[in-house]
This record gives sequence, structure tokens and C-alpha cells, in this order.
Amino acid sequence: MTGREHGPELVVVRGDLTRERVDAIVNAANPSLLGGGGVDGAIHAAAGPGLLAECAGIGGCPPGEARMTRGHQLPARHVIHTVGPVWRGGGAGEDETLARCYRASLRLAEEAGLESVAFPSIATGIYGFPIERASRIAVREIRAFLAGASRVRLVKVVTFHEADHAAYLAAIDGTTSG
Repeated sequence: MTGREHGPELVVVRGDLTRERVDAIVNAANPSLLGGGGVDGAIHAAAGPGLLAECAGIGGCPPGEARMTRGHQLPARHVIHTVGPVWRGGGAGEDETLARCYRASLRLAEEAGLESVAFPSIATGIYGFPIERASRIAVREIRAFLAGASRVRLVKVVTFHEADHAAYLAAIDGTTSG
């Protein structure tokens, strides 16, 4: 990954978020923070029972906010849990709630002095947020954050599916429509 020495970097990769060797991975969590399906379930399974126990003591998280825990058995030292919006057609503030997920997660990373963060595609699974729209919001918010004074030097978006990967690459290139 060239260019890190010249400034912060945003990269998109296909892979398994739970295997990322970064300071923190972001969990697309549900409001209870007690695990679920998709990315959330995979993170809880890979982190082991300590993550569930730590999350149980937090008391949940509202949509658009974020909470941080230790990484437990994950390669990442921390997990930043954020709760995305359930898609209701676009007129219920979903875009702003999703944007707040990225801002809140990156703010927690910055406050903790972390240098590298890996995100999944927040809210595009069971919550139904359209991938092209979500990818544009994610890229916009990550770029805006990295443009400011930041300790965070590397932000990865880790996608599992090829279609999601393509949507994020298009958002970075500015070629998405709609």
C-alpha cells in the first residue's frame, strides 16, 4: 500500500473483516450489542465469549452512535460497534444516521489514538440500505474525516461480496449513479 507515508489512505479490499490486522475493526452491530447475524455474528464468533460479556456491560447503542470494546481473540486490538439505520425508503433520515455511524466510529478511533481502522459495509445487509447509496456516504464521510488533522492513517473498507466491493470502488472513483 503505497502512499501512507504521504498522508492518510482509504482502501477497499475483499476479504474477511475478522482477520484484519488493524488497530480496530468496526462492527455493524444491532442496538443491543449482544451479537446477531452477518458481520455482527462473525465478529462475535471470532472474538470469543469475552466480547459478549464486555458488550453486555455497555447497555446497548442507539443508531448513529458508536461504542468501543477490546478485540479479545481477534487480530484487531479493538472493536468499534456502530448501529446503522434500518432502510425505510430513504425519507426517515437514514442517510444522516449512516453518516453519523462513520463519524462516530472514526471519532472514537481518533480519541483512542488508533492509526488503522477497518469497516464493513454498514447497514447494507439485513438492514437493507442500498449498497450504492451506502458506499457513497461511507466514502464521503471517511474522506472528510481523513482530510482533517487525524492520527488515523489508514481506513479500510472490507467487503465480503464482489458486488459490494465493486460499489465501493465505484464510489471512490466517483462513478456511481443515483
